[in-house]
Amino acid sequence: MKGIFDMNATTTHRTEHARHAALRFLTAGSVDDGKSTLIGRLLYDSRALLADQVDALRRHSRDGGALDLSLLTDGLEAEREQGITIDVAYRYFATPRRKFIIADAPGHEQYTRNMVTAAAGSHAAVVLVDVTKLDLSQRPLVLLPQTRRHALLAHRLGVPHLVFAVNKIDAVADPAATFAAVRAALEHFAQRAGLEPAGIVPVSALRGDNVTQPLRAEWYDGPSLLALLESLPVLLPDADLPWRLPVQWVARAGDGTGHQPRVYWGRLAAGTVRVGDAVAVFPSGEAARVAQVLHHGGTPLSAGEAGQSIGLVLDRALDVSRGDWLAAPGALSGQRRFGATLAWLDTEPAIVGRRYWLRHGHRWVQGRIAAIEHRLDIDTLAPTEAQQLGVNDIGQVVVEAAEPLPLTAFDGNPDGGALIVVDPATHRTSGALLVN
Repeated sequence: MKGIFDMNATTTHRTEHARHAALRFLTAGSVDDGKSTLIGRLLYDSRALLADQVDALRRHSRDGGALDLSLLTDGLEAEREQGITIDVAYRYFATPRRKFIIADAPGHEQYTRNMVTAAAGSHAAVVLVDVTKLDLSQRPLVLLPQTRRHALLAHRLGVPHLVFAVNKIDAVADPAATFAAVRAALEHFAQRAGLEPAGIVPVSALRGDNVTQPLRAEWYDGPSLLALLESLPVLLPDADLPWRLPVQWVARAGDGTGHQPRVYWGRLAAGTVRVGDAVAVFPSGEAARVAQVLHHGGTPLSAGEAGQSIGLVLDRALDVSRGDWLAAPGALSGQRRFGATLAWLDTEPAIVGRRYWLRHGHRWVQGRIAAIEHRLDIDTLAPTEAQQLGVNDIGQVVVEAAEPLPLTAFDGNPDGGALIVVDPATHRTSGALLVN
């Protein structure tokens, strides 16, 4: 019985941790949908700004008018001059319920690669829909291409939670009818795209309606945007799978006796590893046992859990380098040919047969696109035949790597199932691969 109670206690602890862990989310959508203003509103209303930041906003306001909250994230001079977001800006704030890390992603199609960067590692995506840009006389409403593209990219990149924020609801004559029509269009799009939104909420980022405080309106009785974000669980690495650790760094650890064993540091991708566990090294196949599990700073642990950054000392000296994997025996198997979803970000198209650098975990290998099975049409959401993939295209491809890789299916956890594609000539990040 003790084991059952211990298991239930562990499950409860992980569930509570998932609900209260820091939430990393990005804002996405089309140009001028109000992403930067929304983030500024969250920071301002949650009192996450310093007095000098508020004073600076007041100095930039005209004749004591409304504060331009977008200035809090549009930090580059070119962004202020052009009135658009170019780079990803990160901001932090906290409420009594949880901490937040926000990424303000560009809306312009030219900077889609920056949006993909922001999506990497995010727990949620808030996609803004500007009602003033839609033809409200149409039924059904037609969503903007960039709204659909960003929602699809976030979904395909494995962002666990997708929230649609219907912005500028204060700028229309009939907000109730407008929100109902936009919500119907979003639900129809989501159903066809195979995604399930965590919520669709009306907001006014400029005025602050329904951002941090509930909207007092007869036609909406749902949560505010902040309340919804506070309730989203964080996807934790699977602790029940066999353990595996990508080696990020190899160091020496002295014990005061002159003996300096090698310590293999990394973030435990899955499972639980304990002192005495058997170890298989990938790709060499050599075997050993865990002699020590270390926390950062060198503090000994009895076990390391999925998601922790730990160091392992083995009971024998082995040739293990950055990019190798340590795992439970049988947990990993190498693959050279695999199917994947490819989000292409480069202006040079993805071409069958061309060689690229692939990064998987901390290992670099050469590879090539062996076949392009289809491209996703973001308007019809149907697969279409394609000989190549252009900038911002999403497609299904077959990839061949020069060396076997310990791949796992991508399920929202990037360890093992995600790769980046780099052009060997320009060294640009050309695409993101998600293993099927």
